[in-house]
Amino acid sequence: MWTPMAWLFMLEANLRRPIMKISGGRPMSAPSPVRYLLALVFCSVLSPLAAAQSCESLRDFSLVNVEVNSTEQIAAGAFAPPGSNSNAANRYETLPAFCRVQLTLTPTPDSDIKMELWLPADWNGKYLAVGNAAFTGFVRHSSMAMPLSRGYATSSTDTGHVGNTASFALGHPQKVYDFAWRAVHEMAETSKTLIDTYYDDRLQYSYFTGCSAGGRQAMKEAQRFPTDFDGIVAGAPGLDWTGRAASALRIESHLLTNTAARLLRSDRELLHRSALDFCDADDGVVDGLIGNPAQCSFDPEVLQCGDENDGACLSSAKINTAKMIYSSPLNPSTGRAITGLLPGSELGWTDLGWTQSARATGLDQFRYLVYEDENFTIDQFNFEPASSAGEKKDDDTVNALSPDLFEFIAAGGKLIAYHGWSDPQISPASATQYYERVSRVSGGRDAIHDSFRLFMAPGMGHCAGGPGPNSFDSLSALENWVEREQAPDRIDAVHRSNGVVDRSRPLCPFPEVAVYDGSGSTDEAGNFVCRAL
Repeated sequence: MWTPMAWLFMLEANLRRPIMKISGGRPMSAPSPVRYLLALVFCSVLSPLAAAQSCESLRDFSLVNVEVNSTEQIAAGAFAPPGSNSNAANRYETLPAFCRVQLTLTPTPDSDIKMELWLPADWNGKYLAVGNAAFTGFVRHSSMAMPLSRGYATSSTDTGHVGNTASFALGHPQKVYDFAWRAVHEMAETSKTLIDTYYDDRLQYSYFTGCSAGGRQAMKEAQRFPTDFDGIVAGAPGLDWTGRAASALRIESHLLTNTAARLLRSDRELLHRSALDFCDADDGVVDGLIGNPAQCSFDPEVLQCGDENDGACLSSAKINTAKMIYSSPLNPSTGRAITGLLPGSELGWTDLGWTQSARATGLDQFRYLVYEDENFTIDQFNFEPASSAGEKKDDDTVNALSPDLFEFIAAGGKLIAYHGWSDPQISPASATQYYERVSRVSGGRDAIHDSFRLFMAPGMGHCAGGPGPNSFDSLSALENWVEREQAPDRIDAVHRSNGVVDRSRPLCPFPEVAVYDGSGSTDEAGNFVCRAL
């Protein structure tokens, strides 16, 4: 079979013939421009980042502790996840053609890590891995769609188990490590090897992006495997995984047996309006957002029922619940504050305090990972001993609290973290607390500013949503930082109502905040500057 290179040399030989005749038949080398011209022709025909081999041939790919389960060439717009309905399949109808590779990774005898790698026909030379959510045990096709559509080779893993509970952990300590950090690392290494096998050109840049549990995975990568990725986006990271679990159960256990203390929807709306009354104007703009809720002076005791309240009030039991949710009790074993939720997040609370997901994940954490007792129930929960036991048992396995980013920074890695100030599921104060710890151990903000930046989003909920600008392109900001050394001094975000942009605002690198410059609409990002206050 004629290969492209064979055709190249054949054409070059034919082009030499007239040159030899003109020179009287003497052997004469073809001038170098001929070879350059031929290379240019073939580059235009064969695509500069063409695959080195077929998708089917990857079925024979061999790597220790890696099994290729299937390979499939997917035509443009033809992908539909197994078991999906027509509505779910519609989100993939604009995807380009790609090679779908399904694999099983077994770094230990008890490991069973499933992953997929999607290799686009029109590759941009880069790789982007995507993160998971909660105790997710499935490959996240929906998260892979965006990077594939932008030309990335992309991968996702089920983190080594099936389902969305932590029941996999009972009697399987190696599976806990797989979930906590090993699955993402093994996926990254396997993906990069396959990418270099499949394409003619070498991989240029590797990225990771995830939010919530995916944000925790992102931070774990920076801390434990500092050279896996050139750039990382960590959204709303579940850094203090065991602490968040303890906080959610602390409130739930209080409210399960004290129904009079529960904050109903009308109570939460009252708290939210009151918090805005106290703190909305602190940033110089009255816009229904609290610019920096960590500095909000709102005290729910002002809503204590009395004659002056005219019905807009809360009982002392309900006020105590609100103060519990806002509070940041200390972990008795470490002395570190387990940060609470912040003013502005009240509309995301539930009758039992934190979100249902936070409570379910929290119970799973203590049932399966801390106490290893599938019969453990919420009424057995006791905050202080539980938070100590959670920290001790985890021992930096799931938690991503290590402030040691020295190797990541030294390797040239770039890290963008973001968090919504109104997040009702993972405390946004845990993000600022972590940033300050990294800054402190590294020698100050200037020592990390060229490598790690945190962007806090006023009015944004968990990973997205909320009344504040909550849609922004953190990936492009990361690409510019890694590939062009253009550090993100601001990231403009927008808010949409019914699909139409009705507000924009810059997100600023913490501790800077967006400050209105005094002219123009307060709903336009161009009228704000980032400034340290």
